[in-house]
Amino acid sequence: MAYASDYLGHDTPKLGFGMMRLPKLEDGSMDMKQICQMVDEFMGAGLTYFDTAYVYDGGDSEIATRKALVERYPRDSFTITTKANAWLGNPTEEQTKQQLHTSMERLGVDYLDYYLLHAVQDNNQQTYDDFGLWDWIRGLKEQGVIRRWGFSFHAGPERLERLLTTYPDIDFIQLQINYADMDEAKVQARANYEVAYAHGVPFTVMEPVKGGSLATPPRAVRELFDAANPDASYASWAIRYAASMEGVLTVLSGMSTLEQVRDNVSYMKHFQPLSAQEQEVIEKAQRVLAGVHQFKCTGCHYCTDGCPMGIPIPDFFNAMNRLLVLENEADAQRRYRRDAKKSGVNASDCIQCGQCEDACPQRLPIISYLQEVADALE
Repeated sequence: MAYASDYLGHDTPKLGFGMMRLPKLEDGSMDMKQICQMVDEFMGAGLTYFDTAYVYDGGDSEIATRKALVERYPRDSFTITTKANAWLGNPTEEQTKQQLHTSMERLGVDYLDYYLLHAVQDNNQQTYDDFGLWDWIRGLKEQGVIRRWGFSFHAGPERLERLLTTYPDIDFIQLQINYADMDEAKVQARANYEVAYAHGVPFTVMEPVKGGSLATPPRAVRELFDAANPDASYASWAIRYAASMEGVLTVLSGMSTLEQVRDNVSYMKHFQPLSAQEQEVIEKAQRVLAGVHQFKCTGCHYCTDGCPMGIPIPDFFNAMNRLLVLENEADAQRRYRRDAKKSGVNASDCIQCGQCEDACPQRLPIISYLQEVADALE
């Protein structure tokens, strides 16, 4: 089943603003001055899709979205997506359903353009089922509280097939897709895309730059891209790759600086799909990446909320990747020592309780990775 020419989102600009990695001030509060500038650049380019979630930054993401967007632009000039999470923090059914009202209050809106069940995966779908959230979210659309509904997904194609067959009226889904993960065994991006394609279900793309790691790929990949187009940013290859896929509603970029917004807007304001020659360059980059050992962390921080030791796991992994991917031992050591000093803990302080691995949507072996960090950088 191919996508119809007028599928949901066919005319939506192909760059969406992911409000997950917003800039912060030194005291940990949102840098609202810069966020407003970022939103202004984005909206000024004719881009209109914003994505947040109840759990992002403990609710500060939704509040920042209200302050920078909702309170400063007409409601019909943009669309907002947010999400209900039934597993992070182990909420009850009542608490999960209350998230809708809290999100709308934080955002300052009386309806939502898109609403998702958040991060459905193998170890939590039963909770979504037990809480009756599929019928609940469908009812919200019938009531007019939300315009479109779906779910974001972190599991394999068999589960996705069952969900799309069970709930054929789903409007859209959110998938992790980037050129590094298409054939990654734990992500199975290509197989999941093929399921969505078979059902004709449009999708938004999360992690197109894989938590920022594809903005600084290994040297061999950088050389490929530089030879093909020395003026293009490395992030542009990743975002345009995802945006070129048939059936995509929009590609979410979690932008953290005004410079990132400007770079993304420069090639997505008037988006052009990858050419056949550019696709060949991507295929070469994929073959290179397949042979590179790295920590495939996207920096979502779901693992840190319940860590009894307060270990900044994504920060430590980012430091380690400076060694593994960029072969920069001095920078890796500097970043690790900075983050260890700031948090007051080391990678070796892990007590191996396993809560982080249960929370990780990438299903990474976090405990063993932390030991690898300790061995290399402490």
